Amino acid sequence: MDPLRRPDRLDPRQLGFTPQPQVPWLSPALLLRTGLRTGLAMVFGAYLDKRELQGALPSRSYRQPGDNGELWLDYVADTGDGFDATYSVAYLLAQPELAVDGEQLPRGQTLVMGGDLVYPSASMEKYEDRLKGPFTAALPLPPEDGPQPTLYALPANHDWYDGLTAFLRVFVGERTHHVGGWRTEQTRSYFAVQLPHNWWLFALDEAFGAYLDDPQLVYFEQVAEQLGPDDRIILVVPAPNWSKQDPKGYDTIDYFLRKVIGPTGARVPMMVAGDQHYYARYSHPERELFTCGGGGAYQTATHTLPEQLTVPPPRTIVRKASPPREYELAARFPEQARSRRLTWGVFSKLIPRNPGFAALIGVIQTLLMLAVAGAATQTSIAEERLFTIPLLVMVVLVMGLSIGLACFPTGGPKTARHLLAGALHGLAQIALAVAGALLWLALPFATWHWPLPLLAAFLLYAPLAALVGAQLVAGYLWLGSWFGINLNELFAAQGIEDNKSFLRLHIAGDGTLTVYPIGVEKVCRRWRTDPDAEQADASWIVPTTADTPRYRLIESPVQIPG
Repeated sequence: MDPLRRPDRLDPRQLGFTPQPQVPWLSPALLLRTGLRTGLAMVFGAYLDKRELQGALPSRSYRQPGDNGELWLDYVADTGDGFDATYSVAYLLAQPELAVDGEQLPRGQTLVMGGDLVYPSASMEKYEDRLKGPFTAALPLPPEDGPQPTLYALPANHDWYDGLTAFLRVFVGERTHHVGGWRTEQTRSYFAVQLPHNWWLFALDEAFGAYLDDPQLVYFEQVAEQLGPDDRIILVVPAPNWSKQDPKGYDTIDYFLRKVIGPTGARVPMMVAGDQHYYARYSHPERELFTCGGGGAYQTATHTLPEQLTVPPPRTIVRKASPPREYELAARFPEQARSRRLTWGVFSKLIPRNPGFAALIGVIQTLLMLAVAGAATQTSIAEERLFTIPLLVMVVLVMGLSIGLACFPTGGPKTARHLLAGALHGLAQIALAVAGALLWLALPFATWHWPLPLLAAFLLYAPLAALVGAQLVAGYLWLGSWFGINLNELFAAQGIEDNKSFLRLHIAGDGTLTVYPIGVEKVCRRWRTDPDAEQADASWIVPTTADTPRYRLIESPVQIPG
């Protein structure tokens, strides 16, 4: 697509990309593909770590001096899901300034993308349709009245599912890449940027959270030679391991703080991460911990966030871990009460958002019902054993899938309560099939000649079984969330597009860092092209008059003294 030629309709041939719907996270085919890619990436990534190969690339740090000693910087993470949510955030980031609660906030001269830039897994096609395309439409050309903004990108687990191949092609290399009006300049997947007034930004690539590779450590140790006691660092990491249940994730961050930053005397008054699709800030007099993963992916829960955190986690087994500090939960978005109310949406949204999953439930329930009915018929006629081979196969399948869902690899370590919850859910699904079999045997279909009963079951019973069985899954997810089980899947099933967030940071002339957390309460869902815009860098696609994004400051600006 020629950036000088503005599209006059929302046609992929004019836009140069295809706007994508939200990812149906419970789609059986998607779960299978993503699971396979995740497993392959984690297994073979250990043998071909792209970070170690990057040791052959130029080792550079970067400077963003700002304008007259002041700098505006934007941070966004977890982009690249459905078009409406992703583009709403990209559109706001691209505007020359935002009027927020009486504040006029200029567009960032630098944009930092904090990971998980496309979903569900990385590929060049997904980067084009889910990230580059929307951001190009939001800011097609560099601003006419100022320098071109710079873009730095950090990968996270979803960017690593193809071994980081597509990410490196899009953002990393000797030549400059462009994402619309933003330009890239990084030569590795991690980076250090010198900001005004002794501020620095360090971004760590943890791959799958295992460790920091040697070339990366050497890179930051060389940059750290420029640091002294007057320097302050904004540390960007892929995931907020300070708030996760597994202490091993934070051990990598703590090692970096102790071994690389500690000897320099520099301070780290701010750490920020995406990965979790909400906004939260934990505060300590010496450090602010920001989680801001609201760039476009489905919203996740905030009502279960603890009011206090101990960092490093008390369960760490690292002998030389940093002294623990107590952090207080200072703000969250969406608010606790709203997050809790949104859990009920699973009953109305699971089927519309995940029709393939509901269809699979219908098929499994139908086969299980027929197996139960067949076993009951054989028992009453031939006095055979109740458990026939088809019934045993279906019972094992249903129990296995139910327990597998409860032990899905998200949300921390698994315990006996996960197994119990999965088993109870499986028994509930079996009980539904038994009730269906009793109904089926009372109807005339069961006495028809084969294969008419099978056709009738899939044409008449399967749709009903899909509806009821999917609602049973929704009930399980809702109840399980109260015990910390499948909380992520409860929200993934809904695909909530609203409640997005990003950070706008300002380094003032006196060195004070101010963080403006911006929450998008409602994303836009109705768009139109703007072919007659006077400025070439104006957004190609704009909200309709009746449907504009609704945004505000999540909390009062957070100031970190210079």
